[in-house]
Amino acid sequence: MSKSPLSIVRFRIIFILCWLVMVADHIMVLHFFGLPWQAAIIDSAISNSLLLLACILVMNTLRYYLPRGKQYINIFSICLFLTIIWLLLTKLLLKLALEHYPGYNELLQQSLSIRFSISFLLLGCVTMISILWFNQLEQIEFEERKTDAEKLAKEAELFKLRQQLQPHFLFNSLNSINALIGNRPEEARKMVQQLSDFLRGTIKKEETQWVTLQEELQYLQLYLDIEKVRFGNRLTTAINIDETSFQLKLPALLLQPIVENAIKFGLYDTTDETLIELYASRQENDLVIKVTNPFDPETSSPKQGAGFGLKSIQRRLYLLFARADLLSTDIKENIFTTIVKIPQHNI
Repeated sequence: MSKSPLSIVRFRIIFILCWLVMVADHIMVLHFFGLPWQAAIIDSAISNSLLLLACILVMNTLRYYLPRGKQYINIFSICLFLTIIWLLLTKLLLKLALEHYPGYNELLQQSLSIRFSISFLLLGCVTMISILWFNQLEQIEFEERKTDAEKLAKEAELFKLRQQLQPHFLFNSLNSINALIGNRPEEARKMVQQLSDFLRGTIKKEETQWVTLQEELQYLQLYLDIEKVRFGNRLTTAINIDETSFQLKLPALLLQPIVENAIKFGLYDTTDETLIELYASRQENDLVIKVTNPFDPETSSPKQGAGFGLKSIQRRLYLLFARADLLSTDIKENIFTTIVKIPQHNI
């Protein structure tokens, strides 16, 4: 149920002032046509009180019934009906109250058409103002519901994207643990503990949307520890962070799939030692993160580096910032570079 315009203090004050002006004008006009002040005041009080009740009735009716399309004819009919009822009641009450004034009955009879026209026009104006008011409220409520629905849909899609990044990493880790159990049980137990810490951190991070770069790097290190157990000396990492960047914010769980993508296309098709490098710095109002990995042009196509992992990151950044230019890739010789920009002024 929408709020009545009269519930707004400013509107109520304006409405009362306009009504008092109309009452005073009514009195002045009747006195101008020869009616004594007392009779003019009584006439104005009775007429405008009944008209005020009719206007309030219309406003309250429109709180529950707002016309659509051809239904506006119903509102026209209601205004016409209320005006007729108002005129009949006003005529009856004015005759009972003022018929003893000489010449009043004749003045009343002559003014009925004018009274009807003015009252119908005034009631119509109040009706149209009320319709515009309630339509605006309805539009605001619709926009709020639409915004809430879009927010829920965006959060659901972000959650789905985060969940889709975990299963294949978990399967690979479990397979590695299975392979280590027989020959290197100590490393297998260590990897189980690291995987447990990693998954626990994932659950905690999904409770918040934003984390500092320092927090994200601590979580990333758990992932790298697991991968180093899997790949041994083949995997080497270098993390270079500008000191001014540690407290900058970024979406939680953003770096792990980017680094995972670099490891996948840097190690899977080669047997040599692979260096994965991560750089982070502040450039104007952006946190800029670069991840580089080598690839073998003969066995791996760099275009594959923009697989599901990077596409999901790009989609996530678009949902958060409404920009499609925050993730880019670059190929130079046999180095594949992923660049991510995180605007800080929107956080």
